[in-house]
Amino acid sequence: MKSIKVYGPGCKRCETTADMVRNAASALGLEVEVEKVTDPREIAMAGVMSTPGISVDGKLVHAGGLPDTSKLEGWLKG
Repeated sequence: MKSIKVYGPGCKRCETTADMVRNAASALGLEVEVEKVTDPREIAMAGVMSTPGISVDGKLVHAGGLPDTSKLEGWLKG
């Protein structure tokens, strides 16, 4: 099971990003654990300068704006 973190203050884009992660994982038949990180200190420590950010198994793969669906699927498969 992949561990996914979505970094952001809880804004609409961050919620949408978390939903996109869940939907992409479901479409791929993957089990994922999605954790939303809203603490500004944790967001900064993860290296996210612009939200929403996404990490997959501890590796930051995206920051700023909604992710591209095909890229998201690639990160989940990888």
